[in-house]
This record gives sequence, C-alpha cells and structure tokens, in this order.
Amino acid sequence: MSPRIAVVGGVATDYLVRGPSFPEPGGSAEGDVFQEALGGKGANGAVAAVRLGARASLVARVGSDGRGLRQVTSLEREGVALEGVVPDPGAPSGAVLVMVDGDGRKQTFFSPGANHRLSIRDVLRSAERIATAKVLLVQLEVPLDAVQAAVRLARAAGVRVVLDPAPAVPLPEVLLEDVHVIRPNAAEARALTGIPVHGRASARRAARNLLMRGVGAAIIAAPGGSLLVSKEEEAWLPELPVDTVDTTGAGDAFSAALCVALAEGQPLLTAARFAHAAAAIATTRLGAQAGLPYRDEVLGLLADVKPDVQFAPP
Repeated sequence: MSPRIAVVGGVATDYLVRGPSFPEPGGSAEGDVFQEALGGKGANGAVAAVRLGARASLVARVGSDGRGLRQVTSLEREGVALEGVVPDPGAPSGAVLVMVDGDGRKQTFFSPGANHRLSIRDVLRSAERIATAKVLLVQLEVPLDAVQAAVRLARAAGVRVVLDPAPAVPLPEVLLEDVHVIRPNAAEARALTGIPVHGRASARRAARNLLMRGVGAAIIAAPGGSLLVSKEEEAWLPELPVDTVDTTGAGDAFSAALCVALAEGQPLLTAARFAHAAAAIATTRLGAQAGLPYRDEVLGLLADVKPDVQFAPP
C-alpha cells in the first residue's frame, strides 16, 4: 500500500497574471495570461504527494463560501483525504494574488482568511491521521501554535517531520529541535539565520546554523542549486536543465516529493534528488497547481540528468 503523508497547512485560490515585467510601485503593467486555480502551500503539498504516489491527508480550514466549496471539490478530485478540513462560516477562504514576469520570477500577496483560524483543537481532532502517517509536512500559512501541536503529535508517534518554513516567520528553538528536515529558500534561510544566502558557501553557513539549533537536516535552495547538509553528509544538487516558465509552486513540489520519498524509506540524499527533480519540473509550467508533477515525469527527468550531485566542497 502507498505510504501516507499528513499535511497541515494553508488552502487558497490562486489568481495569477503573467506579463513581460512587474509594474513599478504606483504603476500598472499589462499581462498576457490570467489563471485561477487551487493553491495554498498545504493544498499544493497534499496534491503533489498524491500525484507522486502517496496517500495524503490534509488538515486545514476553508471558508464556507463559494471559493471554499470549489477548493474542497478540487482537492477531492485530486484524491486528497479531507476529513481534517474544517469549513469556517466566520471567515472567507484564502486567496493569493500572483504576478509572474517574463523570466519566471514571481511576486505574491496572500490573504489568509480562514487559514489563520486553524486551531490546536482542529489539529487534535486529526491526531490519529497525524500519528499514523509516515511523514508530517507542515508550512507556516496557518497559526504557529497549530503547527507546533501537529509537530508534537508527530514526534510522540515517531513520525518524521518536514518543515517548509514559508512564509518566513521567527520560529521558537523548541520547534526547530523537533524538525527532521527543513527546506527554506534563500530568503527564508536568511530570515531564520540572519545569513544572506548567495550560493553554496553561504548556504552551508546557514544550514550549519540550523543544525546547531537542533534541526536534523537542512536543504537550502540557493542560486544555482540546492544544498543538503546533515550531520552525516553534504551534497550540492546543481540546477537541472529545464526551461523555467514560473517558479510558483516549485518549493511545494520539492517538499511534497521529499516527504513521499522519505515515507517510502529512501535515504535522505535519494529523497532530495527526487524532490529536486520534482521542483524543476514544476517550474516548466505556469501556475502552482498546474505545475505539480506526476511520478513518471520525475523519474523520467532523473533518468536523463545523471549524475547531478556534487559531494566535494567548492
């Protein structure tokens, strides 16, 4: 049977516009593509996990509005288990405004709505789903006390914890000590450590800072690739040769793929390679949900790019 991933995180509707360049402050710019789709880092992680071969249970809140109904319908269609998704009549469903420029770079505004009302009680109602999963994936689009409650449940049950620390907020040391693998991008790594990440060497310094604070392993997305650092190993995964269209959702694809491979019992480096390829594929399509890859696509890319891991220091 496929391994099960528990996901605690945000659900939103993405409203995306692509254009040649971002507007200047106070100005406007014309876009050439508009897209409306399911989003939110929790929803993206759960959908990606299912597409990559796992079963996924989502713990989240959505508004009792039209967007919330469409969000739930889309998640059901993707095969995500929704017993832990709570409808909230007191708040609107989450929404994200996404701008993508001609180089595939993105800017986002997130209106959390019901996501910010996910409670410890909601998490405790899903305690069995979390405790019986192979891996718990958490992000920071929901209140930190709910994230911490989920992590405590997972650790008590021996479930591995993967943290995608986005959006970046200050984190208590006690939470970091309970995380098996953390996956920040360069901006998030700087927010967590105070270390600007410009490449492999600075990513190493940031990763070691996180390990010293109790994290089991760090995989930092830096310019040019991703750096994996644990107590046992270090590896640099250079950017893969794909045609990048939009980076929206690439981090979600990475985190979900990492969880799936770890849940299948793969070693950390093997899991990181699988996740690195999933993230690369996600950048080749416009939109977070549309870009989330399927398992055969990831395996196909991995077969085409061997070898892609560097162990020697720079």
